[in-house]
Amino acid sequence: MKSLNNGVFYIGADDYKSSLFESQYILPEGMAYNSYLIVDEQVAILDTADSNVSNEWYDNLNEALDGRDPNYLVVHHLEPDHSALIKTVMDKWPCLKVVASSKAIAMLPQFFEDIDLEGRTVEVKEDDVLDLGSHKLRFIAAPMVHWPEVMMSFDESDNVLYSADAFGKFGGLERCGFYGSQDEDWSCEARRYYFNIVGKYGCQVSSLLGKVMGFPVKEIRPLHGPLLNENLSEYLDLYKTWSAYEVETPGVFIAVASIHGGTMEVANRFAEILKSKGVERVEVSDLCRSDFAENVEDAFRHSHLVLAAATYDGGLFTPMCEFLHRLKIKGYSNRKVALIENGSWAPCAARIMCEQLESMKNVEVVKPWVTIRSRMKTTDIPNLTSLADNLIAKTSIDN
Repeated sequence: MKSLNNGVFYIGADDYKSSLFESQYILPEGMAYNSYLIVDEQVAILDTADSNVSNEWYDNLNEALDGRDPNYLVVHHLEPDHSALIKTVMDKWPCLKVVASSKAIAMLPQFFEDIDLEGRTVEVKEDDVLDLGSHKLRFIAAPMVHWPEVMMSFDESDNVLYSADAFGKFGGLERCGFYGSQDEDWSCEARRYYFNIVGKYGCQVSSLLGKVMGFPVKEIRPLHGPLLNENLSEYLDLYKTWSAYEVETPGVFIAVASIHGGTMEVANRFAEILKSKGVERVEVSDLCRSDFAENVEDAFRHSHLVLAAATYDGGLFTPMCEFLHRLKIKGYSNRKVALIENGSWAPCAARIMCEQLESMKNVEVVKPWVTIRSRMKTTDIPNLTSLADNLIAKTSIDN
């Protein structure tokens, strides 16, 4: 438990035991499940936590309550990592009411079969206010950021935005810092978090940002990751870039799916060619041995993408299939992509990659692509050089 300001307490907890978030995203630095308590004329819990940290969360809650009974439980987001303890809280304090959007209230019985909501809920919508005394929470509808029931709230007394999953990131607060660390790049894990979890809903995020910009926000308190009280314009600008699917970093990201190393050799040579032509930032990643979430992040971050893949079973090598599938469902768009394929007798990887890319919005395939037969040879270098020229000519990649 940590006292924040003016009767507000942090009652969240870190989880360093879980290896995956949402059963798919690796957690090298753990995960923070943030929750808050406002003690005023009325007492409000702002979200619960994941069941993995229930003991610590309850200890923090009881310490912060200091004998008071909570009047409200505000549910900004109903996903189980924030709502696992709702029913036990309701059972412990029978007079407590749940404050949530209509969609969240309707969904509660889906998560808690025998929950009794009769007379126990307060439905809120855009611009409604929960008056706790000196603290007044004004609600902001945030549908599909990243579930349809999401609400945010703005505390008009402290100018604090409780932002649900927005502006969150991976990492426990004990390791990444309660308000972040000067030695840490907030955007790194925030970017991986955003594009893999919220990224599909850029239009909704852009709409939300338009609302948020109308509030005099001095601090952002998300449901994951450090609280933000400095450089807020920097974080807002990044979210504007990300939600619009715009380029954050000029440069080339080369994603490689190589079976026996031949395609990787070609990709590394292509990277050297790009650098020799003045492209300062070129990143190469082995899709077979790296974190897919980081690869998705890097594809969205950079201005240009190169896909290098082997033909496999008369189709496309499976790691590249998976990568392209993830890009598509996360809304990959507005980029230039070059293709390199490898095949020993019937290469078809480039054709399949091209077909998948054509289904994405405003993604241009730079042609002609390069075909390698088994292993790179000196006769392939002019084609690789020409492809590099064509890729660079599409848009400036200089830093």
